[in-house]
Formats: sequence, structure tokens, C-alpha cells
Amino acid sequence: MGIISLPPPLLWTNPVPELAGISPDADGRLTEAQFHGEFQGLHGLLIIRHGRLALERYFEGHDEYWGSPLGVVQHAAGRLHDVRSVTKSVVSLLYGMALADGCVPPAAARLEDHFPAYADTFTGTRKRRITIGHVLSMRMGLSWSEDLTYSDPHNGEREMEAAADRYRYILERPMAERPGVSWVYCGGSTALLGHLIERGTGRRLEDYATERLFGPLGIENFEWVMGSDGHAAASSGLRLLPRDLARIGQMILDRGLWNGRRVVTAGWLATSFKPRCYAEGGLRYGYQWWIGTLVASGKPWHAAFGNGGQRLIVVPSLKLVVVILAGNYNAADQWKMPVKLMTRIVIPAVLDT
Repeated sequence: MGIISLPPPLLWTNPVPELAGISPDADGRLTEAQFHGEFQGLHGLLIIRHGRLALERYFEGHDEYWGSPLGVVQHAAGRLHDVRSVTKSVVSLLYGMALADGCVPPAAARLEDHFPAYADTFTGTRKRRITIGHVLSMRMGLSWSEDLTYSDPHNGEREMEAAADRYRYILERPMAERPGVSWVYCGGSTALLGHLIERGTGRRLEDYATERLFGPLGIENFEWVMGSDGHAAASSGLRLLPRDLARIGQMILDRGLWNGRRVVTAGWLATSFKPRCYAEGGLRYGYQWWIGTLVASGKPWHAAFGNGGQRLIVVPSLKLVVVILAGNYNAADQWKMPVKLMTRIVIPAVLDT
């Protein structure tokens, strides 16, 4: 008898991997691997398949609160965790909602026209050609570097958050090339989107998120770290419960629906997951979302990535949502652990593929 895909439950309890089409030995293999130290820095792993909670494990490890050390923490389902740049992808969802509400400009609009208070920063023809679509896909052409570790005060995002006016800091960056030519990872792009959402909706970003996204998904407990200007750090400040991050993934898997209720338009999701450019590591980038393909089938996956190894991964062809929480903040090889976890534990555990 085949597995029946059910609407996501309001509360996931008692993981039963076999009912979700996940191998029952996945938990044991994870436990053994952790005993041998294979997944250093792993704080939590959740696997949701066919709308069912299949696996949920938490571990002890050093953690941070937006860069401030917390010491060794015993992670759990009820403990908030930094999701860092996963926040960017959440802001993309909010932008799509605000667009549907008629509150923010479309992708074709010129950025200059929607930042009139910063008109003096739009010097030169190239900067005036930046569109909202370029902002959404991180192809603004600005001179921007987040290659430095986030513990370095000269990192682009760190300097932006330390600036007296984060939007002026972003818009005053010189142009490195024509808009749309290439992708450059830029937390400033998300900060601009957050500002447009706040100004267009007349709501603080965290309040709009509560009303339009978190509330409908039943997400009640979250934190959004404020920048020095007292506004939500749109690029990296969100802290969520692990299952609540999984709720966002399940809603995406169900094409913007949660328990039959429309949360995000399917059109915005399709637009967001359309590859706009090549990024790094052979991956592509959409509207604040990473895009890749499964090695075995070539089928696409969509993901939100965050510093330290935070991941929300949605694989439509497998009806699969994966949440990874970790504490490898600022490590040069932080990407390796989530990749190894997916290739050695998660994907091999998927049955009836």
C-alpha cells in the first residue's frame, strides 16, 4: 500500500519514520555517526516527509545569539535557535505577500524610484539601472564583500549593521559592474527589501510577519533581533523553534498552502525558485533562495542557508522537508557538515523514491 500524502498536522508528535516513507534505521545510523564525531557542530535534525514528522533529534553544543556566545547548550524542540541567513528567504516570502497586497514595487521597478530620501546616492547611469529584481536576486552590481568572516568588523554585513543609517550605507556603495551581470552575496539586498516591506505596509517587519506568515502557520514563539536602528535585522536576525522552521518548509512544499489555507501565492514561489544566476559551489540563486538538483535524479531542491550550517531544504519530488540546525558559525568549511548529513543520512533514508 502506498503512502498517502496528508495535510500537515498542527502539531507533529511521536515521529514514526515508516509511516512517512523514511527508513526506520535512520535514527540509529545518525546516533552511531554522532558517537564517532562525524557531524561536528550539529544541533538538530528534523525530517518531514509526506506531511509527517519522520525524525527529530537534538544534541548538545556551543551556540550563539546573533554572534554573542551562549556557551554549551542542550538543544531541544522548545528552544529558539538562530537561523541567520535563512532569514533572507523568509523576507523573500514576506515580499511576495506584500506584493500580492499591492504594498511593494514589482521586480521591474527601478530601485531609485522607491528610495527618494536617498536620491543623492544614485549617481551614475549604472546605479540608476538597478531594479527590484536585481535586489531580490543579489545582482545589484554594487561593490560588496561578505567573504570576510562575520566575526570581522570589516565584513559588509557587519559594517552595514554598525552604520548610523544602514540603507545609506548600502546605497552609497560604489558600482563594481553593471546590474544583472553577476551574483554577489549581499545582506544589504535583504535589508533594502525589509525596508520596502515596512514602508509599503506601514508595519514593522516582525509585525507584518506575525500577521501574514507566522500567525497563519501557528508560529507563536519567535525572536527577531533588532539592528542598531531599532528595526529588525532583515538579513540574519530571526530566531525560530525547529518545528516552526519546518512548518515554513511544509507550507512551501504544499505550494503556499497550510492546512488548505492560502498563505503565499504559488506564483510567487515559482518566481522565487526560478534560477536567476549561478551562485557558488555549483548552485544557482533565485529570489533570496538557493537552488540545486539531486545527484541521482537531477530533480530540483530549494533551500535557505544560514551561517553556522543552518538549513531549510525542500525537495518537491520526494515530498521532503529537512531542517538542520548547527553551531559551526564563521567556519570556512561550515557547508560540509550539512552536505554530508544529507548525503549520508537523509537521502539514503528516503524510501519508495
